[in-house]
Formats: sequence, C-alpha cells, structure tokens
Amino acid sequence: MLKKNIGNLDRIIRFIVGAALVIAYFVMDNASPWLLVGIIPLVTSLMSSCPAYTLLGLNTCPMKKQD
Repeated sequence: MLKKNIGNLDRIIRFIVGAALVIAYFVMDNASPWLLVGIIPLVTSLMSSCPAYTLLGLNTCPMKKQD
C-alpha cells in the first residue's frame, strides 16, 4: 500500500478537477483525451497517494500530533 501524501484540500481539488474532465469527455466529442486525463486525479484522490509526489518528495498530508 502506498503511503498517504495528499491532504484533504488537495484530495477535494483533485476529485473536482478529475470529475470535471471525465464529464467533459462525455459532453464533448468522444475522440478527446479528457477521460484519460481525468482518471489520474480521480484515482489519486481516492487513494490519498500520488506517485509523482513520492518521486518529488512532496507531502500535503498534515502530520499527526504525537501525545
């Protein structure tokens, strides 16, 4: 399982953008690449993990408090 590296705001934005691109695919002509482009942010938002963030060393997920 991949380590979570996407915060809540990042997940929401990715989901909205991905959903909009998938909807654009169905509204526009079906020869457009929007479905493939939209699936990437949708999947990463649902997994809470982004392989590109891992490669770049980025993390938008807040750290948990230690008691």
